Amino acid sequence: MSRPQVAVVGRPNVGKSSLVNRLAARRVTVVEHQRGVTRDRTSVEVEWAGCAFDVVDTGGWLEAGDSLEEKVSRQAEAAVAGADLVVFVVDAETGPVEEDARAARWIRRSHRPVLLVANKVDDAVREAAAWEFVGLGLGDPVAVSALHGRGAGELLDAIVARLPEPDDAVDGPDEAPDEAVSTSSEELRVAIVGRPNVGKSTLFNRLIGEERSVVHDLPGTTRDAVDTVVVTDDGPVRFIDTAGLRRRARTEAGVDTYATLRSLKALDGADLAILVIDATVGATGQDQRLAERIAGAGCPAVVVLNKWELVSTEARPAVLATVGERLAFLGDAPVIKTTATSGRGVHRLWPALVTAAEDYAKRVPTGVLNRAIRDLQQRQPAPTGKIRYAVQGASEPPTFTLFVAGRLPATYLRYVERSLRERFGLGSSPIRVRVRTE
Repeated sequence: MSRPQVAVVGRPNVGKSSLVNRLAARRVTVVEHQRGVTRDRTSVEVEWAGCAFDVVDTGGWLEAGDSLEEKVSRQAEAAVAGADLVVFVVDAETGPVEEDARAARWIRRSHRPVLLVANKVDDAVREAAAWEFVGLGLGDPVAVSALHGRGAGELLDAIVARLPEPDDAVDGPDEAPDEAVSTSSEELRVAIVGRPNVGKSTLFNRLIGEERSVVHDLPGTTRDAVDTVVVTDDGPVRFIDTAGLRRRARTEAGVDTYATLRSLKALDGADLAILVIDATVGATGQDQRLAERIAGAGCPAVVVLNKWELVSTEARPAVLATVGERLAFLGDAPVIKTTATSGRGVHRLWPALVTAAEDYAKRVPTGVLNRAIRDLQQRQPAPTGKIRYAVQGASEPPTFTLFVAGRLPATYLRYVERSLRERFGLGSSPIRVRVRTE
């Protein structure tokens, strides 16, 4: 049973993202006092008065604009097309403007139920200004202050009162996959990370089969972590498109800081990571730092060399060499060569993810593990100490505990880790080896 969809739309900089954060009772979207911060569709589940529904934040809708603004507007239109209720937000501080009138005409043409919300009504004095928007033809406004929370409860009551029963909800493009896995504990979370402008959002759109993230040549187009669930033959997968991670010296306070924090949070909560690298540049120092972060998060990775078609045949060995030199932190991570804009090579990515997920969850029987420990010690005895026996205490990642008499040097522990990885085909999965001295 799918949750009702509530799309929050309006012209730029009226406080849509602040309102979404207020409805969700937590900061889920990037908010800044500048125009055009939100660009992608971001969905969050909200529950009020026993009713659960999804609130979809969108970028500012404009009837005309530059190429980036047009793409942001198309995302808003896609959200409205799948919405059961449209929350149209206006700014009571500035009053009605022509952009509001144009957006109101667009909303009326959508034939979706609409709730007019006048934001920035911070006190009773400004409530009268909210009624200036009655002329938009969208009904009486609900006065709120997303910043201070004034009127938030009344707005949630109004939303719930206008929502259809779950069985009557509109079938939006993302609802069936989202609901199909919303209660599943087996959902696989895959974070797509990389430097700005390497093609993460293009790859994300290819993987999910729709234009969910705004794609533009401007570095830093993605600000929020955007996720979409895809139901596959191997189970539900949640792909998370993240903002490009910059060097700290190039990260400005505000938008970039919040975007980076959300990207890192998405990575820390992921089961798998796709590290996207611009093949025309090769692996850089920043890619190396991202690889360190992925290794620290303890999740396996698949490396994607995007824009591969743009690399000349002569230059390709040098590009691959940079991957081997800088990304040693990722062990035997598979390297997939793609061109996301054309889709070439993207089909090879899913089998690599499935294999990595299987390795990540692999468990080794105790008897089999101890035979491997015996064999590796016979092949190369430790200079000091001896492993008496071992157990696998956990998976995701595979974690092995060695019960040792004496002390083992760090070089020997690395040998044990490498031997176990090869013996049990753990591929790119990180593994942990712990020692207990008897």
